[in-house]
Amino acid sequence: MTNHFKHHVFFCLNQRENGEDCCMNKGAEAAFDHMKSRVKKLGLNGEGKVRINRAGCLDRCAQGPLMVVYPEAVWYTFVDNEDVDEIIESHLINGKVVKRLVIE
Repeated sequence: MTNHFKHHVFFCLNQRENGEDCCMNKGAEAAFDHMKSRVKKLGLNGEGKVRINRAGCLDRCAQGPLMVVYPEAVWYTFVDNEDVDEIIESHLINGKVVKRLVIE
């Protein structure tokens, strides 16, 4: 059985009502928008390629903002678009995990 997508990226976009720590308060939405548009611009999106998805709480709020890339199940944190671009270039295009951004 083959995967529908080479890589499936889920961004935690949970917003907590009570003001507690959450990925949405740390720029996750802007990073999601950036990655989605960048992947599309590079022609990496679509069946057999890369899919960028919204996710609810991934239950690692204190380590956010974060995304997880499947099928490898690599959890990343990031601070800016440069980090997101590095994940696209290194992991999604070249298959190399960006170790400095991995959450263990």
